[in-house]
Amino acid sequence: MIDWERIGDLRAEVGADDFAEVIALFLDDTDSQVAALAPGPDLEARLHYLKGSAMTVGLPALSDLCRAGETAAGRGAATDLDGIAACYARSRAALIKELPRRFGIAPSSAA
Repeated sequence: MIDWERIGDLRAEVGADDFAEVIALFLDDTDSQVAALAPGPDLEARLHYLKGSAMTVGLPALSDLCRAGETAAGRGAATDLDGIAACYARSRAALIKELPRRFGIAPSSAA
């Protein structure tokens, strides 16, 4: 569910000082993006955005679901939005739980 090696690479890329802020921004943005998921003309683009964000932050399971949803939305097929939201909720909870232990940080949007 979480690629901790990728998260470690991200921390090295952005620096330890900015890492917590990057994670907090990701969580804030993704919270609102996932809450706004709904069938419609912007669904494919929204899922594309989420797919990339999730991969960047080390959430491959979420990225894979978004990729499948993006493909389905592009064909006009049904998309498992509840599954995407549930995967994000699980990934978010695991990320928030493990970040302090693994990296000594707790993102400010961890509530």
